[in-house]
Amino acid sequence: METAMTNTRSKIIAATLAVATLAGTFAATSGEAQARPRFGTGLGIGLAVGALAGATIATSPVYVDRDCRYVRRYNRWGEPRLIKVCDDY
Repeated sequence: METAMTNTRSKIIAATLAVATLAGTFAATSGEAQARPRFGTGLGIGLAVGALAGATIATSPVYVDRDCRYVRRYNRWGEPRLIKVCDDY
């Protein structure tokens, strides 16, 4: 069972966090709105990330499955199972 002091302490902590959140929100949004085109930085970052992603994809190994077929094999107890067998070039 909660005591009155624990309940009061949790309410004070919750109120303090709420006030800190609101103060941070007002401080972050109190600046002037400046509408000017700024796409140079975003464009540069986008191109850099795209180039890195393209280089990573281009250097990844490619596995080609050629002439694959399923062959019936038997285990040591004589039970059949299918195994995929591929001819590599």
